[in-house]
Order: sequence, then structure tokens, then C-alpha cells
Amino acid sequence: MSVPQPPLLRVTGLRKLFPIRKGFLKRTVGHVRAVDGVDFHIDEGETLGLVGESGCGKTTTARCVLRAIEPTAGEIFMRVADGSVVELGRLRPAELRALRREMQMIFQDPFTSLNPRMTLLDLVGEPLLVHGMRRRRDREERVAELLRRVGLRPEYMRRFPHAFSGGERQRIGIARALALHPRLVVADEPVSALDVSVQAQILNLLFDLQAEFRLTYLFVAHDLSVVRHISDRVAVMYVGRIVELAPTEELFRAPRHPYTAALLAAVLEPDPRAPVRRLALQGEVANPASPPGGCYFHPRCPYAIDVCRTQAPAWEEIGHGRLVACHRARELQLAGAE
Repeated sequence: MSVPQPPLLRVTGLRKLFPIRKGFLKRTVGHVRAVDGVDFHIDEGETLGLVGESGCGKTTTARCVLRAIEPTAGEIFMRVADGSVVELGRLRPAELRALRREMQMIFQDPFTSLNPRMTLLDLVGEPLLVHGMRRRRDREERVAELLRRVGLRPEYMRRFPHAFSGGERQRIGIARALALHPRLVVADEPVSALDVSVQAQILNLLFDLQAEFRLTYLFVAHDLSVVRHISDRVAVMYVGRIVELAPTEELFRAPRHPYTAALLAAVLEPDPRAPVRRLALQGEVANPASPPGGCYFHPRCPYAIDVCRTQAPAWEEIGHGRLVACHRARELQLAGAE
């Protein structure tokens, strides 16, 4: 009997606090809880979608995973190419730099993530140069191969980013992310700045690359239709916390957290004759610098009871692969997207 492998990535208790400083001496008077105790894992070859409203902590979570910013607390475990599991927070800078080969990022805005003064050869080839590929001819051959793989012509490598459309620029960003043969790719809203037709092309490209190179994606997005299309599982964030995590179709068919149900109800149907579904939410999104007691969502939740106002709900498994943080998750019957 084969022994199951550990997940490619496991995050436990991840927290990121940003200090609030005031006064002439810039004393710290509080903290913004951008990420407030997040737990999840991603298996090799899987796509985990991370969704939520703007400002909920999705991008901060993704950047902490890559150690682009330093987390305040928590542990990030990654199974590296030799099969061993390392904790990224304990790595020295030299060790972390060596591990950068295995984890890369695709940025949201293809218009600002590419240096306008660099050609495609320099943009895509820079990771190769940093990691030891000194011969220019070798870099040219590798860049040409990458451009072909993402649907661009190799002779474009002498051009600058301004000569390309938004979709083509995002293909350049994808080629750059693939330059070092990564195993984990963090895609931070990679199609949100693109037209709908171009979105479909980029998503299909990501599918093809995942199948060819067995990539693992952490896919950050706010568009639920995109997340449903590409993700194997979905994690829903609200004010720095994951409130529900489940296989994609189960979550869309029968959400168990009221916030997930509200997000699904806000998705417009392409049929103009379809009835408009809305789950009314009261108030505003909680302030991450001063979140409410108990469940962060209770001031807006139509199903809140007394315990929701006084006790934070436990992060617990209520079904196979389904986790939720809600006191009433086992009793509520919420409408999904079907």
C-alpha cells in the first residue's frame, strides 16, 4: 500500500498585522488584522481558489505564503522537490532564495507588473540570469521556448511591453513565472484586468500549463464565476479569516456559511429572464483594525444569535473536505448558485 504524500503546501495559524502609528513619535496605537489566523492546505496538482470582497486579506495571504512580506505569526510548510517538508518562516535568506525556483507569482495588473524599459528577453530571462544561467544564448533559447508555450512568437523577444495588448502582457507574465519550472504558482487575480473573451483564453492557458507541468495553483480572485471554472476547492475569506472551505461544486450547490451564500446570491445570471436573487446584508464590512467580538460577520448576518455576538466560532470539519467557521452551520439550509 502506497503511503499518501503530504500536501504540497500547508498553512496553519497565519497572521499578518500592520501597525497603526500616530503622533510625532509615530507610536503604535493599534494594528490592522489583515490576515487573522488562516489555515488551509493545497495538494500537488490542485487549484485552490481564494475569494472574498476587496480588502478581506486575499492578496496579503498570498504574499505571506511566498514570503514576499513577512507574516506576523503562523507556519507555512512546503514539500520541496526532494520530498522533504520545510517551514518557510525558518529559512535564511540564502535558503529562501534557492527555494524561489519552486514558487512563483502571476501578478494582477499586466500593465504595471512589467518593466517598460526591458525587452521580453530581459523580462522573461531575468529569473534565469539570477539563478545562474549566464550564457545569453541559453537564455534566448529558453525564452523562445517559453514564449511559444504561452502563445507568443519567439521573434517578439526584442520588443518592449508597450507593444502588446493586455492579454499578451499577461501571457508574458505567465512565461516569466514559468521560467524556473516552479511547482507552486500563486495567481493574484490574473484575469481581473482583462476583457471577458481574453479572460477565457488566459484561463484555458492556465489549465493547459497545469496539465502539462503538473502545476499547483493558489488562485486569488473575487469573480466567483472564474473561480468556479478553474478551482478544485474554494476558500472564502471575510475580514482576514477563512469562513468556509469546500470542494467547488459542493460550495456552489449548498453553502454552509451565510457570507458564502450572500456572495453567491450577488452573482448575476446571464439569462435576463432569470429572477434576481439577493440576500440582504445589513451594515458595512467590519473594520480589520477594530473587529467586533465573537464572529466577525455577526453584525451583518441575518441568522445571528446571541452566541455569535460573544464567541468566535470554531474552524471545524462538518463533512468530507468541508470546513466552516459558523455556530449555525449544521442547522442552516442556505440557497446555492443552482
